[in-house]
Amino acid sequence: MLYPPDGDISRRNIATVKGTGGRISIGDIKNLIEKEFGSGIRDAVPLSGGCLADLQLVRLESGVSVVLKQGDNLLCEAGMLKYLRDHTALPLPKVHYSGEDCIVMEYLPGKAGTPAGQAQDHLAKLVAGLHSISQDHFGFEHDTVIGPLGQPNMDSDDWCVFFRDRRLVHMADLARRNGHLPEDVYRRIMTLADRLERYLGHRPPVSLLHGDLWGGNILSEKGRVTGVIDPAIYFGDAEVELAFMTLFGTAGQRFFEIYGEYRPIDPGFFATRKDIYLLYPLLVHVRLFGGGYVGQVDEILKKYL
Repeated sequence: MLYPPDGDISRRNIATVKGTGGRISIGDIKNLIEKEFGSGIRDAVPLSGGCLADLQLVRLESGVSVVLKQGDNLLCEAGMLKYLRDHTALPLPKVHYSGEDCIVMEYLPGKAGTPAGQAQDHLAKLVAGLHSISQDHFGFEHDTVIGPLGQPNMDSDDWCVFFRDRRLVHMADLARRNGHLPEDVYRRIMTLADRLERYLGHRPPVSLLHGDLWGGNILSEKGRVTGVIDPAIYFGDAEVELAFMTLFGTAGQRFFEIYGEYRPIDPGFFATRKDIYLLYPLLVHVRLFGGGYVGQVDEILKKYL
């Protein structure tokens, strides 16, 4: 999320921020920003929304502002941003510099959160356009990440196999090994995985997905979506994205009405597949945060087992 937090904020010079072991030094970051833009750094403002990474709005003496993000797997994130900029109509920040633990990117206007009114309509049009981009198989040209977690993307012509092995089972395994997924819940997920073809027997078209499309990763203002960030891209069933967008209330009834004008939604999505597809983002949250997300996984499993 690329916006300053509400209320008073303390300003600090980027040169005073301490680096952590293994990361590019703050001095090197300062130098590369000044060299790239031909301007000195005035100050840096902490940005809210960086629960899995450190975010700062870096303001230059020239009046230009850029976003500095520090964390893990950021070279992959930068590549995903570039791919989406090159292939879609989504508003995405330009990446000025990228490394494994650092991205310097364009600052985009707008506030993160669930878009409302005309911005919800605009979001529906953008997402429908994204999902209309296709290729011959599910997966991607290389593995990607969702947050700090790896997403295997080995090609497959069988969507059920891809979702079962590279999404559902993969993330359940990670959450189990991390100690956040109880053994009994894990076993029930494996049972559902064995029966998955009963519920995912449809043949969805191959669609490009943002992969992590919730309000926190969407910027909007004045009835328009002004930015989309933090992608987790691959080619899959568009319904996975639509399901995720219901998890935190990002997509409401109006969104689905407008989206459906561009890409009709199969009734089987709401009746059967939405909850199954919700298991993947929920397991991501179980792996990262544990807690109440396990209960949400359990409630979905009760519907099918």
